[in-house]
Amino acid sequence: MQRRDYSLTLTGLQFHVTEWGDPQDFPLLLLHGIRGYGETFADLVQRLPSGYRCIALDQRGRGQSDWDPGCNYYTDTYVADMEALVARLGLRQFDLLGHSMGGINAIVYAARHPSQVRRLVIEDAGPGAFENSPGASRIRRELATTPSHFGSWEEASIFMRALRPTVTEEARQQRLDNMLKATADGGYTWRYDHVGISATRLMPDITRVVDLRPHLMALACPTLVVRGERSDYLSAAIAAEMRQINARVLTCTIADAGHYIHDDQPEAFARAVREFLQQEQQDKGEKTS
Repeated sequence: MQRRDYSLTLTGLQFHVTEWGDPQDFPLLLLHGIRGYGETFADLVQRLPSGYRCIALDQRGRGQSDWDPGCNYYTDTYVADMEALVARLGLRQFDLLGHSMGGINAIVYAARHPSQVRRLVIEDAGPGAFENSPGASRIRRELATTPSHFGSWEEASIFMRALRPTVTEEARQQRLDNMLKATADGGYTWRYDHVGISATRLMPDITRVVDLRPHLMALACPTLVVRGERSDYLSAAIAAEMRQINARVLTCTIADAGHYIHDDQPEAFARAVREFLQQEQQDKGEKTS
């Protein structure tokens, strides 16, 4: 797929955007998770059929986008960034996919803009998971204990292997390539705003933590929720509740995958996304891939 990287100034910050595919094709917007980056979807887009203009945003504070000096790392701000991006690119309708935090942002965006989102894919995210799941507790522990500096690339690699033991070595190295930057002393530090993101995750302004259930209820588009069978973040019970909240929601469980499905089982995840985006009608129910 043809690739393009560029920067845009939106909502007072500079954002990095990566696109794959023909600019005239139907848009698919991709939103990464809390410590992710747009490049995390590079493998997925290569597994999708032709006919999509894939657009991955480095959300504020991540990848090559600006950090927010006010540490406004909340759903309402992320959604405002998306609104500005969609307006700048002149997108009238598109498909939308989000992982974890990106999935939360995608649900809220789709609920607020029902005429814009044709189909919605949520990778391992749902109501309550952000606050109360074992996976949320794990992420909070990781944020609280992650070092801010590494003396060498090997030291960072050892840390990442311990942090993400279930993903492939290739996926771990891609994370390091996109998450680290060199320091003057010959070491490495995080490219993302670790301090600011950790602060808003560990000590959030409760008034800005979104309740997803009303937004799920408001979804007007066919929606696929993809859950990892081994996920510690989105439980089978919450996925089932999401189907009950809105009949437009279909759930799919990917075998032998955790929270990071597109890393753990890239082909199975891509197949589920392909089939859903291309199907003519939404079928309600549960399946396992």
